[in-house]
Parts: sequence; structure tokens; C-alpha cells
Amino acid sequence: MPKMKTISGAKKRFKTTATGKLKRKKAYASHILTKKSPKRKRNLRTATLVAKVDLPRMRKLIPNS
Repeated sequence: MPKMKTISGAKKRFKTTATGKLKRKKAYASHILTKKSPKRKRNLRTATLVAKVDLPRMRKLIPNS
């Protein structure tokens, strides 16, 4: 059976934590920042974890993590 390939896009977007959870960047922080409040932009800077329900799907994208 061939090796399972990691999805390149997922490899660039997610990092695995020491406990095995996946860390991700928040959306809506790339452009049109003038109308967003400083508080909102500050909160978008911090990384967050992938939701528990989405974790199995994301694991399939990154099989060797």
C-alpha cells in the first residue's frame, strides 16, 4: 500500500501542540483592516485551537503529525 500523503495546504496552516491538539490562525485578519476595531484586530492576532468536532477531519489531512 502506498504512503499516505500530507495535504500541503494543511501542513502550512496547522501546527501540532505537545498534547496532540492542532493550533490554527484566526480568519478575517488579512485585509480590509481599516473598518475593524483595534480590539478585534488584536484578538485576531492570537492563535487558537481547532474545534474538537473538526479534529478528526483535520487529522486526515495531516496523517503523520
